[in-house]
Amino acid sequence: MPAQLFADTSPEALEVWLSLLRKKTVSEKMAMVFEMNRFARQMAEMGARMRYPSANDREVFLHVAALHLSREDMIRVYQWDPEEHGY
Repeated sequence: MPAQLFADTSPEALEVWLSLLRKKTVSEKMAMVFEMNRFARQMAEMGARMRYPSANDREVFLHVAALHLSREDMIRVYQWDPEEHGY
């Protein structure tokens, strides 16, 4: 693990954290991944709502999707051009 990723963490604290992670089951680790993914998605949605306060739920969805898909895919799949409407 690159040391610079944990430069603000003491080696002792890092070892405790890694020890706790090692004890988790695969299903617990997967649950953590899904929870982090859900959190990241919520943060992206909140960002879109802040940038586009008048956007409805569908438009927020499209703004967030545009962060992950190419312009060409957004147009092909959703008939929505992020260059026209914003990312």
